[in-house]
Amino acid sequence: MSWDDDVVANVSDELFWDPKVDSAAIAVSAKDGAVTLRGTVGSLREKREARKAAQRVFGVNWVDDELKVRLMDGQGRADSELRGFVLQALTLDSLVPATVDAKVADGFVTLTGTVDWQYQRDEADLVASSIAGALDVFNEIEITQPTPNAADTEESIKKAFKRNAALDADALRISTLDGAVTVKGKVSSWSEHDEAIAAAWAAPGVTSVRDDLTIKY
Repeated sequence: MSWDDDVVANVSDELFWDPKVDSAAIAVSAKDGAVTLRGTVGSLREKREARKAAQRVFGVNWVDDELKVRLMDGQGRADSELRGFVLQALTLDSLVPATVDAKVADGFVTLTGTVDWQYQRDEADLVASSIAGALDVFNEIEITQPTPNAADTEESIKKAFKRNAALDADALRISTLDGAVTVKGKVSSWSEHDEAIAAAWAAPGVTSVRDDLTIKY
């Protein structure tokens, strides 16, 4: 059995093991550690959980999520109704500022507006993706923090890397320009990758993060 065959078998097992995912209609393929998921799921949240499950598997260095959301009978909603549910959920979440708006076309949700922090963008995306009837969410929310001093931003991110027990700070490099941060280096897993990107986003004034990390098992 080849390495890719092992990856496919392990990803399939992980999808079956995850109670949040119905793996019956999901097909898995892999080439050189890059995994592709095809098939259908019952909700956008389930689609995202399937991607997370695949990323947890040892040997996976990329996931191409081609899963389609196929709503069960009775779960489909008119665009105006779906938008109303999304806006209500955003309003009820204290982490999402009132500057965030949403529009819906053919079941696809687009988030717009402005926030001060990336975690607020992430929260709005999570809230919208959890609404039954949403086929996908496109996050066009902009971050409007004042541009910080590049040296201060770089230093604060480096310190965050060193504080994090899940990261090998010596294997990571960063550069900054006008609030845009690039993270380079090698990590040993998807969880380490996510920790590094999250640490970069948490620095004050960061408006974008370019992910140039490589996963090496």
